[in-house]
Amino acid sequence: MTETVWLFTDGACSGNPGPGGWGALLRYKKQERELSGAEPDTTNNRMEMMAVIMGLRALTRPCRVQVVSDSQYVIKGIQEWLPAWRRNGFKTAAKKPVANEDLWRALDAEVAKHQVQWQWVRGHDGHAENERVDTLARAAIDQLREAS
Repeated sequence: MTETVWLFTDGACSGNPGPGGWGALLRYKKQERELSGAEPDTTNNRMEMMAVIMGLRALTRPCRVQVVSDSQYVIKGIQEWLPAWRRNGFKTAAKKPVANEDLWRALDAEVAKHQVQWQWVRGHDGHAENERVDTLARAAIDQLREAS
């Protein structure tokens, strides 16, 4: 695992909850692959998580991955909160079920396959790749609306 795969991700929601989309951009050396998807009734946080999950699932072998996201929810969740949730049977400190447990478990499983580093960027601040994946996520919402 010498080369790093860059994974830029974003999620969007039109209403929260409401129709949502996610976008991911994988970059390895000079190759790029765009991914996106949408759900009719979801939340912004779920779409942020789906972007990372689907980006990691697209990798065909264990890799060193640099995930770049504007979601503090995803980055703090995976780095700070998840270890305690795992120990507590996916319960919060207040003994309540963890929100989005299904996606946290899926994300945890995908991250375990790779060497992942996390980088937060400010959203809608001119970061080229973040703007690109935001566009992918919003286009996925538009396609969902057109199809229904």
